[in-house]
Amino acid sequence: MRFRAESHLRRPVDFAEVRTHGRRYHCGGFVFWIMKRATESLPHGVPDSGTRAGFVASRSAIGNAVQRNRAKRRLREVFRLNQNLVPKGMDLIFIGRRSLNGLEYAQIERDFRKICAQLFPVSTTK
Repeated sequence: MRFRAESHLRRPVDFAEVRTHGRRYHCGGFVFWIMKRATESLPHGVPDSGTRAGFVASRSAIGNAVQRNRAKRRLREVFRLNQNLVPKGMDLIFIGRRSLNGLEYAQIERDFRKICAQLFPVSTTK
């Protein structure tokens, strides 16, 4: 599944809103913020694309530019492959922690899938 440009959180206002009104979860190598988005919070002319995500890797937490880019790339890929686990209408922020680049990719993906299973349980009854 593709992670389209309209699915990215880009504006500082959007990041601030998720951090102000959202919930924070610690997931090992990253911190995960999530907020149910109100449709009126979208910028004018932007279609509702479902789930939007933003990725943060600071110099103080991650390191130099190469390490920060690697951390964000890994988080984006985890989200891209597993975005179907998150209901539409949500805004997410992934914040890399110091230990992120030391983890195996599979562990990062397991952490994300685990938190999604806790937050969005899928009903198995038909």
